[in-house]
Amino acid sequence: MRKFLILGFVVVAVAGVAAYYGLVKREQPAAAAGQAQGGQGQRAGGPGRGGPGGGGPGGGGPGGGPGGGFRPPMTVEVHKVERGRIAAHLSVVGNLIGEATVDVAPKTGGRLTSITVKLGDRVRRGQVIGKIEDREIVEQVNQAQASHKVGEATIRQREADLNLALTNVERSRNLFNRQLLPRQTLDDAEARYTSSVAQVDLARAQLAQSQARLQELRINLGNTNVISPVDGFVAKRNVDAGAWVSQNAPLVSVVDISSLRLVANIVEKDLRMVGVGDPAIVEVDALPGEKFKGRVARVSPILDPATRTAQMEVEVPNRDYRLKPGMYAKVNLEMEGRDNVLIVPKISLVDSEGQRGVYQPNDNSRAQFKAVKVGLEDNERAEILEGLREGETIVSTGAGALRRNDQLLVAGAEGQRGPRGGPPAEGGQGGRQGMGGRRPGSGQGGAGAPEGRPRPQGGQQPSGQEQGRRPQTQPQLSQRPVA
Repeated sequence: MRKFLILGFVVVAVAGVAAYYGLVKREQPAAAAGQAQGGQGQRAGGPGRGGPGGGGPGGGGPGGGPGGGFRPPMTVEVHKVERGRIAAHLSVVGNLIGEATVDVAPKTGGRLTSITVKLGDRVRRGQVIGKIEDREIVEQVNQAQASHKVGEATIRQREADLNLALTNVERSRNLFNRQLLPRQTLDDAEARYTSSVAQVDLARAQLAQSQARLQELRINLGNTNVISPVDGFVAKRNVDAGAWVSQNAPLVSVVDISSLRLVANIVEKDLRMVGVGDPAIVEVDALPGEKFKGRVARVSPILDPATRTAQMEVEVPNRDYRLKPGMYAKVNLEMEGRDNVLIVPKISLVDSEGQRGVYQPNDNSRAQFKAVKVGLEDNERAEILEGLREGETIVSTGAGALRRNDQLLVAGAEGQRGPRGGPPAEGGQGGRQGMGGRRPGSGQGGAGAPEGRPRPQGGQQPSGQEQGRRPQTQPQLSQRPVA
């Protein structure tokens, strides 16, 4: 059974190959006949020159491009070469961040009794935004104040004892000098005086200790107030009143957006052209069409070994608070500028046969390519170093679709025809060639027009509207013999 199946597949394949080669052989004579008929149609055109519309495969009209393809007139805009200023710019992207972003946390732990700000509220530096429960610390402060007062009273007592001891010492010395008092009594009085001096010093030290403790407790009492360290806006609120907080738990996040920073990375080859203080123009996608002025504030002195880029910070004033941290932004830096140079629109520059240049209209309104040397470029204009002079006319809009020797129609110029119209045929001779030369014409320029329609005067081609209304079927060929 398998042998019969394999044999059947082989037979089907051989039959398919034979049918294919038979079809190719039948198509080759038909193609040769079509080419011969096209040659006869070309000879039927006569010596006259047809309009630009006469170029079909094998047609002889000047409208035919290389290889005989039809190229209709191209509608373009022109521009004069002028002088002006141009500058090369460097564009990089990055994110905007606030001038300062601070997570505000309490300096002491405890239960949060109140929080006075909400998301988006504006706060000032030193403003109290929260309060921690402080009853225990208040009692400790009261005890420290009482101890401080005891210390002050102790010093007064010790000073009184010192004065008494001093008086006894002086009296004992006087009596001893008159030999009315023994030496031992004088020594005892002097010892008591020395002890009183030490007691006064000790009381003063104890007072200083209690005063330091009181100051510490007052600081702890002040730490129960949560204070904003910067001016800005509340970007995040993490807790509510009544929550238990610790020293490492931020209550809110405050961001200062009076001035923003754009952080971007500069590649190695552009780093030498960026310096601190350079002006910058910042644009954001959220505010299209608006530009914000800034300056390069800082440039990293080292490159990232992984990316070969250096970090740059651009400061952007934000007095009206329209820019927000986190926005995706683009910064443009002017790297090099030149004044009084030849400038052309960038859309006029094209590449042709390995050369960069522009198209210019010649005396016959045909595209003529001219190579140029380009200098600095920005987003819309380019500097011309060689190849053009001030005041010359070049093609701007539409230059990218042109080929050499294309017929040009200048947009907005008077006397121009439609996009399919061409100049009148010279001498009125030479009929309009059809597709592949299948529609021979007479020697009067337009005899090949379909019957029933008015013929264009002066050997002109029918307008674009008439061509659009022309039926798709081929008209019947003229029965007159070809001259």
